[in-house]
Amino acid sequence: MKAQLAHTFEEIISIENLLEAWKEFIRGKRKKQDMQEFQMRLVDNIFILHHDLANHTYQHGGYHSFNISDPKPRVIHKASVQDRLLHHAIYRKLYPFFDRMFISDSYSCRIGKGTHKALNQFREFGYRVSKNNTRTCLVLQCDIRKFFASIDHATLLKIFQTYISDANIVQLLEEVVSSFSSTRSGVGLALGNLTSQLLVNIYMNEFDQFVKHKLKAVHYIRYADDFVIFSEDRAALEYTLLYIDALLRIKLKLALHPNKVSIKTLASGVDFLGWVHFPDHRVLRTTTKKRMFRNVKKTEGKTETVQSYLGLMSHGNTGKLQLVVNALAACFIES
Repeated sequence: MKAQLAHTFEEIISIENLLEAWKEFIRGKRKKQDMQEFQMRLVDNIFILHHDLANHTYQHGGYHSFNISDPKPRVIHKASVQDRLLHHAIYRKLYPFFDRMFISDSYSCRIGKGTHKALNQFREFGYRVSKNNTRTCLVLQCDIRKFFASIDHATLLKIFQTYISDANIVQLLEEVVSSFSSTRSGVGLALGNLTSQLLVNIYMNEFDQFVKHKLKAVHYIRYADDFVIFSEDRAALEYTLLYIDALLRIKLKLALHPNKVSIKTLASGVDFLGWVHFPDHRVLRTTTKKRMFRNVKKTEGKTETVQSYLGLMSHGNTGKLQLVVNALAACFIES
């Protein structure tokens, strides 16, 4: 039997938890008008939210959508302040429990993980499988098509029920999950909800556990919808790919992106998380470099922009590139 969440519904919706969630939620957002309006009647608003939750009359509101580029275009869906406060209250209680269930090589939206640690683990696995670059290392790379927009609500709720015995918590999670649908009813999570980051990791943990413990893929890394498996054996990776494709389609209602599935040698360069990786070094992908130069020019060498990119480049073999960026920034200062 799987471990069970110890927290109760009453703990999640308690005044104390809602207040603590507000303290975390408001950081860096105090100047925003909707936050200021909510804070003007903070105690009343929290008591109203608590009352609605306790009496099971709470209904999640709609979303305001807007477009961003990070770097590829995405549609962000923003909930009301009240709903986002609830997301934080839920997250505070659920994240520590579920994070313990996740495999160590899942790196997206987790405390103590992140892109840089995923990149370092990629390099480490490359060394291990290639026996310190003395053998051919193959990398199976896959990407899930329309990841957030394809999460199946019914499947996600079934996963919740294996970990959470409190029917009220499951019902609350169902209210949050069902508040948004993408292409059709019952499918998709809002890209912008704090809870969505946790929910996709809970969803994909089913996949992670299968890959690690059923397929015995020792050298496996996942970051959101992008994952890689290292091996010396091409036939083994092709065999693994068949199982991966079937599990995603049948159990999780997800599909691999047909143009983003490949098996390459590490020596030929593997594009993962913004970097092109080789056996003994990694370099920024061309599109990232072009975007970096464009942004430095656009901001006229603004210190914050330059320092941000220099920090990014410090994680790879970019000595010459850093000199070019510094020189470009200096041109704006001199002019």
